[in-house]
Amino acid sequence: MHFKLIVVMVEDHHTNEILAASREAGATGATVLNQARGEGLAPAKTFLGLSIGNQVDLILMLVEEHLSRHILEKIAKVGQFDETSGTGIAFQVDVEDAIGVRHQILALTETVEEII
Repeated sequence: MHFKLIVVMVEDHHTNEILAASREAGATGATVLNQARGEGLAPAKTFLGLSIGNQVDLILMLVEEHLSRHILEKIAKVGQFDETSGTGIAFQVDVEDAIGVRHQILALTETVEEII
């Protein structure tokens, strides 16, 4: 079984929606890193050197490769990434190897066999 790492940077008030949508689409878990900061086309606004932009959460999900695109599309739809500028981004990266995911493999085997 092969995995992809989905990385999501989203405004912190949308994190729970993204997590729920990704689980519904087939993700079996996630790691959330709170209070990250991002910058897009325009630099973040500051006041006396302090950033006044929204905080973002960084969400990391190790997902099975056959489910990854569906999960990514669901995240983009729920987060409205393409409709509204600055709401967040998501991308996937190939994972060469992973350890500690045996329980996920057992849970995903039946789901992936149905897709293939």
